[in-house]
Amino acid sequence: MIDEKLFEAVLPPIPVPSSENLPTEDGVPLGTPWHRAEINLLLESLDYHWQDRQDYYAGGNMFLYFSSQQIRNQDYRGPDFFVVKDVDGSYERLSWVVWEEGGRYPDVIIELLSPSTAETDKTTKKRLYERVFRTAEYFCYDPTNQEFIGWHLQQNQYEELEPDEHGRLWSSVLQVWLGVWDGPFISRHATWLRFYDEDSQLVPIAAEAEATRAAAEAARAEQEAAARQAAEAEITRLREELARLQGKNS
Repeated sequence: MIDEKLFEAVLPPIPVPSSENLPTEDGVPLGTPWHRAEINLLLESLDYHWQDRQDYYAGGNMFLYFSSQQIRNQDYRGPDFFVVKDVDGSYERLSWVVWEEGGRYPDVIIELLSPSTAETDKTTKKRLYERVFRTAEYFCYDPTNQEFIGWHLQQNQYEELEPDEHGRLWSSVLQVWLGVWDGPFISRHATWLRFYDEDSQLVPIAAEAEATRAAAEAARAEQEAAARQAAEAEITRLREELARLQGKNS
């Protein structure tokens, strides 16, 4: 009969890889400058929109680990942008390691397509997110032709979302619309994928919100200065009129 304690001593358990010893980069550049900027725009927008919350984690351009087979195959890439709700978002991660996060997978994933990834994003990754991750919502945006598609998980299968009259798709997880927007971001004027609130107002990043606040403050100060000037001019006119009347009656 084999002594189980001796067996365990001879064959110690295989250590589970941790975020401390898993690769965080592979040296492969992330798409184009637009792709890198778009990821930052999405992250900054959600951080501002949920600035009072710490019960979520949003990641982009980072590896997501979910299986030992993935590690053996050195398949390190993760989604372009993802959000996990109901987790401690008060600290940063170098990568998202599912077994260190209580088995939590992304609730929302956005892939930014390119000619070399479009087919995989719409097929292989879509099946992975649907059947393994069980991600509630998956969106694909192609900047080359502005094609925007989204799915939500319904009875363990993805069903395509219907766009509104503006071509936007509703995220019930994030409680925002997703749609295109033309304008500048980090000195680059382009068409971007942005968030819109329930009233179809653009969700700003912190810099945009501050610029709007500063512009409103400047306009208010200008109005107040104009009002003071008008009041002073009226006082001057009344004084002159009073002096004229007093001189006339003397």
